[in-house]
Amino acid sequence: MLICEHYQTVKTKKTTQPKKTVYVGMCADIIHNGHINIIKEARKYGEVIIGLLTDEAVASYKRVPLLKYESRKLIVENILGVTKVIAQETLDYVPNLQLVKPDYVVHGDDWKTGIQRETRERVMETLKEWGGKLIEPDYNATGGTPSTKLINHLLEGGVTPQYRLGLLRRYLEVKPLIRVLEAHNGLTGLIAEKTKLVKDGKVREFDAIWESSLTDSASKGKPDISAVDITSRIQTIESILEVTTKPVIVDADSGGLPEHFVFTVKSMERLGVSAVIIEDKIGAKRNSLFGTDSGVVQTQDSVEDFSHKISRGKKAQVTSDFMIIARIESLILGAGMKDALKRAEAYICAGADGIMIHSKEKNPDEIFEFCREYRKFANRVPLVVVPSSYNHVTEDEFQKVGINIVIYANHLLRSAYPAMVKTAESILDTGRSLLADQYCMPIKDVISLIPYSEE
Repeated sequence: MLICEHYQTVKTKKTTQPKKTVYVGMCADIIHNGHINIIKEARKYGEVIIGLLTDEAVASYKRVPLLKYESRKLIVENILGVTKVIAQETLDYVPNLQLVKPDYVVHGDDWKTGIQRETRERVMETLKEWGGKLIEPDYNATGGTPSTKLINHLLEGGVTPQYRLGLLRRYLEVKPLIRVLEAHNGLTGLIAEKTKLVKDGKVREFDAIWESSLTDSASKGKPDISAVDITSRIQTIESILEVTTKPVIVDADSGGLPEHFVFTVKSMERLGVSAVIIEDKIGAKRNSLFGTDSGVVQTQDSVEDFSHKISRGKKAQVTSDFMIIARIESLILGAGMKDALKRAEAYICAGADGIMIHSKEKNPDEIFEFCREYRKFANRVPLVVVPSSYNHVTEDEFQKVGINIVIYANHLLRSAYPAMVKTAESILDTGRSLLADQYCMPIKDVISLIPYSEE
């Protein structure tokens, strides 16, 4: 009897001991065998708590995840061996580690180098505070394949119009600032799609592509006066859409007559374009950066008529994903700040999904003033700028004043033209192309930029 009592006492003590906790951070956008094997490894050490990166956390260092956080959380919660899933709101593990104070953190050894090396070091320093331990199984032994590689492989074949259509809205939900680069053909679309660099431990890239009336016209050797019709513009847009996967925003000039704009909206939405931007001007088309100095009178549309055009366009949409952004020309045409703000309120009431405030000044003072006043609006939509003239302002500065989208509207065309002229002049001057090579991209790089499939 005494032996039985002693056994029961010992058994009770063992079962009341707190279990060890194991923290595993992951994105889990595409679940694969590497994730399962890491979780199986973590289970050996205790109860597994998954720190699932939020959409905002993922977007801070790479492309926005294919699946939203709620969907990814539901999937991970139902994986065998997962005790709990909590949100990890930054790439940095430290806030969650200090909250959970796990006995172990499990992560594949692939983060010893690369952009996550600093994150790993912070994890180790934090675990020391309570004697926690980092477990790093061999990444290759777990059968791990970086999710980014899997996603890139999936996207290589392109995306459907339906998928691309809602991307801009999705990005606006999770990214504090959308960075957009101009493209005027398939090749420049690929540059906007693929160019990236690592800075401060984060991957920086362009989030979307701007199809510009100016650069589309210039690339065809025509002036920016609507000489290139909508059919030709659509051909350019399709050539960009065919080789890219990122959201595309189209410069639709004034949108034309309201009854014509309806068909433009339908065409763009059907193609998978995420948004169009239309300017509140009427009459002969002239580039806004000339302002009132072009020798041609540029007339601003009435608030009522432009609001009607926006409303007609919104009613023509089939989905709620497509965006119509209203571009306000008041500061360009000398109508003043009050007029710009009045128009912004009216256009939002008419259904505009975004406001682009334009200026040709070399300093951003009037843009910043507009932003300060705009913040007082009870009803706001995303703000867009095109800083071609005030290009010394940084993205961080734009973000601080409430700008959501920055468009680099003509830089690929403007940078290509001088190099092409120098190349042509060099060949004429020397009678050969040897010295022109300094201005040229290697053929090998051109071939690498453009994907080729034998299938």
